[in-house]
Amino acid sequence: MTTHITLSPVLKNIAVREAQTFLDEIAGVKAVVIATIDGFDIASATRSGIDPARIAAMASSIAAIGAVVAQETSLGAPSSVVINSASGFIQVFTVNRADMQLIVNVVSDSTGVLAQVSYRGRAMIQTLLAA
Repeated sequence: MTTHITLSPVLKNIAVREAQTFLDEIAGVKAVVIATIDGFDIASATRSGIDPARIAAMASSIAAIGAVVAQETSLGAPSSVVINSASGFIQVFTVNRADMQLIVNVVSDSTGVLAQVSYRGRAMIQTLLAA
């Protein structure tokens, strides 16, 4: 487990901006949490009292499960995992930077559109990779 996270101020600022922009732009989104692969929240934007630290910790496990399933089925590295529920969905994206691996967690209620979240999520990944 990471005890010290080395995150450049530029990446931190971009992550904060991207999380808030994502939340503002896409209908139905209740939370956007950007975390390290080991579950530490580094940037977030939320509504409805969602705890970013808890989302980050749980999404780390979800990303790990997705990676194992993709490996076992010979599908290659996963880009995202989607969990559908009765009242919405969660999409967990993996960002494989050269210096660190990040996870982007997007929580949406039932008014959200998965295709919009996926499209915006992939754009966010490109921004985080370039930072």
